[in-house]
Amino acid sequence: MTARRQLIIRSVAVAAALAAVGTPGLALAQAKLKVAAVYTVPFEQQWVGRIHKALKAAEARGEIEYKATENVSNADYERVMREYATAGNQLILGEVFGVEAAARKVAKDFPKVAFLMGSSLKPQAPNFSVFDNYIQEPAYLSGMVAGGMTKSNRIGMVGGFPIPEVNRLMNAFMAGAKETNPKVEFSVSFINSWFDPPKAKEAAFAMIDKGADVMYAERFGVSDAAKEKGKLAIGNVIDTQSQYPDTVVASALWNFEPAADRAIKLVKEGKFAAEDYGQYAQMKHKGSELAPLGTFEKKVPADIVAKVKAKQADILSGKFTVKVDDSQPKSTAK
Repeated sequence: MTARRQLIIRSVAVAAALAAVGTPGLALAQAKLKVAAVYTVPFEQQWVGRIHKALKAAEARGEIEYKATENVSNADYERVMREYATAGNQLILGEVFGVEAAARKVAKDFPKVAFLMGSSLKPQAPNFSVFDNYIQEPAYLSGMVAGGMTKSNRIGMVGGFPIPEVNRLMNAFMAGAKETNPKVEFSVSFINSWFDPPKAKEAAFAMIDKGADVMYAERFGVSDAAKEKGKLAIGNVIDTQSQYPDTVVASALWNFEPAADRAIKLVKEGKFAAEDYGQYAQMKHKGSELAPLGTFEKKVPADIVAKVKAKQADILSGKFTVKVDDSQPKSTAK
């Protein structure tokens, strides 16, 4: 091959490379981050659903390649994590409350992979960050709404497990309800499952039969019971009012986008480090909010709406801080 021909071939190759860099679509494809998630429950479960939604949004924007596995048993969680890490995923998410030791072991074995996991414990250097849905602020506001809507002064509350992540939301809700209605009493129970709508529904029926006319739907199934009995419900984590337009009055929403977007950005920049992402669930970071009253906009008393708006302003300004109470809530109704 002549020197001239070699020069021409090199010139064509360089031109092609420069063209690829200058083409937005190709550049974007090269910048995509490989992200995976491991979930112990189905995508439809509200807590995991919010994580999945945020990652699907990043995927839709073309920022990441996203793969996820749902309904992974605790016994199989470590294996699935390792498979995703070995497959070259740069960021792995999920919830590890029941598999903390195993998940942290995987993170140690893959120090160049970033992990952002739902956890009750602290971050683990250098690559294991933690998050939680610290949405006690909108939970407090939704409680204020509930206190103003109950006619029997009795609210039923059905939770999954009495762990800090659930307890703090229930306690905040109860405090909010007490602010607008000091006479309110609560019936509290836990179904010891993250996803068992029939069991949650039965627990709700029992409370309604004893006089509860507003239900705190921490789990799926509670709003179904309220709908069947003609009672009201307050949602948690996601907004289900479109499915229950005459039942769900308000909901405390968790937005995982601020945490997900931050992690994706830091991994791309090579700056990801072990930290606690809990603050990114707060209202000031747009990590949580009180859902619009929607179909109940004109049904909630005007004075209650005014109090909720004023309290929300105080929360956002820092004038009022919702107490984080992780202790197990107790029934006050006899």
